[in-house]
Amino acid sequence: MAVIQTNSEDVKLLARLIRAEAEGEGLEGMLMVGNVGVNRILGNCLDFRDIRSMRDMVFQSPGGFEATQKGYFYQGARERDIDLARRVINGEKIRPASNALWFFRPAGDCPSTWYNQQNTGRFKAHCFFAPTAEDCPQVY
Repeated sequence: MAVIQTNSEDVKLLARLIRAEAEGEGLEGMLMVGNVGVNRILGNCLDFRDIRSMRDMVFQSPGGFEATQKGYFYQGARERDIDLARRVINGEKIRPASNALWFFRPAGDCPSTWYNQQNTGRFKAHCFFAPTAEDCPQVY
């Protein structure tokens, strides 16, 4: 059962985002990027207040995703990526991104905090950061 309201275009938009942001991180990494996106829609907290739709989340500026500024993002969604998007929309969560609102690829080690949020772990090249349950209860 979906944890956020979407239509088929939203699913394709998320599929394109997770591919463009994390294709090199494999299927798990792509699912983690999807977790972050879904959490931003669910959260309605911190930097993501009033982000209520997939389009709002994907194209948020400032604070959005770098992939939307590159041509690769604008290619059509592949069926494999659509399946991954559906999985996170339906509530599948993967640690360390389960409750994360942020991720980035540092040049070295992950910092302990990012935007004042705690590091929840690293997966391959990306570090993930989650708010507290007190700050953002909807992502828990």
